[in-house]
Amino acid sequence: MKIFAILRVAVRAMRRNKMRTILTMLGMIIGVGAVIATVSLGDGAKSQVEAQIASMGQNVIQVFAGSFTRGGVRSGWNNAGTLTVEDALAIEREIPDVTVISPEYRNGTLVAAGNQNWSTTIMGEGPDYLDIRQWPLEEGAMFTPMDVRAASKVAVVGKTVADQLFPDGNVIGHVIRIKNVPFVVVGELAPKGFSFMGSDQDDTVIVPYSSAMKRLFGATNIRGIMVQAKDEKSMAEVQDEITDLLRERHKIAPGHDDDFMLRTQDDIRQIADSASATMRILLAGVACVSLIVGGIGIMNIMLVSVTERTREIGIRMAVGAHGWDILLQFLTEAVALSLVGGFLGILLGAGSSKLFAYWKDWPALTSPFWVMGAFVFSALVGIFFGFYPAWKASKLDPIDALRYE
Repeated sequence: MKIFAILRVAVRAMRRNKMRTILTMLGMIIGVGAVIATVSLGDGAKSQVEAQIASMGQNVIQVFAGSFTRGGVRSGWNNAGTLTVEDALAIEREIPDVTVISPEYRNGTLVAAGNQNWSTTIMGEGPDYLDIRQWPLEEGAMFTPMDVRAASKVAVVGKTVADQLFPDGNVIGHVIRIKNVPFVVVGELAPKGFSFMGSDQDDTVIVPYSSAMKRLFGATNIRGIMVQAKDEKSMAEVQDEITDLLRERHKIAPGHDDDFMLRTQDDIRQIADSASATMRILLAGVACVSLIVGGIGIMNIMLVSVTERTREIGIRMAVGAHGWDILLQFLTEAVALSLVGGFLGILLGAGSSKLFAYWKDWPALTSPFWVMGAFVFSALVGIFFGFYPAWKASKLDPIDALRYE
């Protein structure tokens, strides 16, 4: 039997019971739509996280204080003052593949300007911090190395802090009070938005690390060091050299734990990707259950169709149709139901993900790979669940089929 004749018979059979056809395809539509929507939103979230990680800068290694064991107690990063400004300067001076560094001291406190106040994060940084982070200024300028040496009372504010303390705008040159210490605003940061951890990157005030340590918090140690390697190829070597240098400076004996931690963007990206992949697999697995249910629905309807069309099958066999022709006919109908349902499911999934993205301001990326995969999978579902009814129809005895009422 020619393929076009088979398709024509299949279309006629589906049009004969329109409502049953629509309900049969509904399982495939919902299943494929759910897969496309969840994967699109998952890919969108992944791209957003990657963009936020990239916004941390290029070839950046973060050194955190802490992660050591003392008295049977293991301390996490930032809990111990194990890094000094001299450590940061030694990294910049003694490791050739390091371009710039920024010693860090962070703490939260209240800032005020006029009759406005706001609780925010104070970041004590070096003058090269914005270059490392690739963070441009909206207006004004970054403080200088001379400001760091003099522990000057100057500050660069994030967009959120600027909006809260100066709702009328024009922040440059104004004075803000940090723990009642006056600081002159010399720059305003361009907005960066939320980080992949969910924190507002613009809710910050950057001051020279020397000012944060001496004038604000009375600290003698820093919390971390941001290090920028000259290129991606040298990242691994720079990490090893930093580890060796700090272990030597801190007089850590072989076999003992480091009193610092190193993290790179790749480490953060792997953690984020792992969490994202787990969630996507979970959601896609739940959505695939709908595809299986849809396939079972197709098998059920095709078995009913075989029973209803038993006499038709007998007549076709009597006029020369072979068992293969009957099998191919019913298998084609099952695959057609799956493919049409899959196509409509792709439209539903892509449309719903875009609608959700517009509603929640959330990125959605519909991958052609997943679209094609969903379409092929729906065809395989039709073949798998449609084969048994088709095989059963092909094995009917022509004489018994003609007698069937």
